[in-house]
Amino acid sequence: MRVFSIPMTTRFRGITVREGALVEGDAGWGEWSPFVEYPPEVAEPWLRCAEEAAAGDWPAPVRATVPVNATVPVVAPDVAHEIVLRSGCTTAKVKVADPGSFLADDLARVEAVRDALGPSGRLRVDANGAWSVDEAVSSIARLDRAAGGLEYVEQPCATVEDLAVVRRRVEVPIAADESIRRASDPYRVRDLEAADIAVLKVQPLGGVRACLRIAEDIGLPVVVSSALETSLGLAAGVALAAALPTLDHASGLATRSLLTADVASPELVPVNGALVAGVPTVVPALLDAVAAPPDRVAWWEGRLAMVHALREARRS
Repeated sequence: MRVFSIPMTTRFRGITVREGALVEGDAGWGEWSPFVEYPPEVAEPWLRCAEEAAAGDWPAPVRATVPVNATVPVVAPDVAHEIVLRSGCTTAKVKVADPGSFLADDLARVEAVRDALGPSGRLRVDANGAWSVDEAVSSIARLDRAAGGLEYVEQPCATVEDLAVVRRRVEVPIAADESIRRASDPYRVRDLEAADIAVLKVQPLGGVRACLRIAEDIGLPVVVSSALETSLGLAAGVALAAALPTLDHASGLATRSLLTADVASPELVPVNGALVAGVPTVVPALLDAVAAPPDRVAWWEGRLAMVHALREARRS
C-alpha cells in the first residue's frame, strides 16, 4: 500500500487536501480513498472497489468514451464561468447550498455557468442534502429560472422520505446520491419513487460490478460520479459508465482538475467533453512526489487493519 496526500486546487467538500492509498494486486493497482472521517464499516466497500481494480476484474466496455460534466465548486461567478469554458464540456454540475453561503450567491453562480454553456448546454445542481423540504421547493424553483431550465437537482434533502415529497412538489427531475451510497437499503429510493435518476459512485458502493447490479435492479437512469479520486480511481468510474447498457446523462467524472497533482498517466482529463475508457499506469515518480508523511502512512495502515478486523468479525 502507498499513501498519497494531494493538495486541492479549490476547497471542495470542506477539504483542502485529498488523502488516499493505492493498493497493489495481481493485475496492478487500485485506489482506496474513503474520506478520513468515515468509520471502518463505511470505508470497507471502498476497499472492495480497490481490490477489484487491482485484480483486473472489470467488465468489458460497451462504449469507448464517456461524456462528462464540468464540476463547479462554490466559487465566484467569474471563476465558475472560466471553469466551464476551460472544461470543453457541454454539461455542468454546480455545487449549491454550501454551509455559510446564500441562495443569491448560488443564483449568480448558476447564471454565470448558463452563460458559459450557452442555451443548449445542460446544467445540473447539487445541494448535498442541505435543504428542508420547503427550502428545496423554493430554492429549486428559483435556481431553475436562473439556469433557464435545470437538467436535474441532485440530493436536495438528506432523507429518502423528504426526497419523495420534494419530487412530488417540483417539476425539475430529482437525482439521489447520498440516499443510495450511504443507505443501508439503496433500493428505498426506487420503492418510495423518491428520484428520477440514480447517482452511482464506484468506491462507496463496492466496485464496478456491484454498481452494475444496483443499476440493473434500481431501474432508474444512472449518472456515474466521482469521489474526488486521482486518475487511477476515476478510471473505475469510467469503467462503470463504459459498461452500462445505456448511458443517457453525462457522468460526473471530470474532477481531476480539482487536484494539484496525480499518480498515474495518462491523466483522465476530458477531451471534447469526454473521457476515454482504459486503465492509466501508476508512475512511481508521480507517486513519490505526493507521498504522505510517515504519521499519515501509519494512520492509513491502522485504518486498513481496522477494516480487515471488521471483515474477520463478519466472517466469524
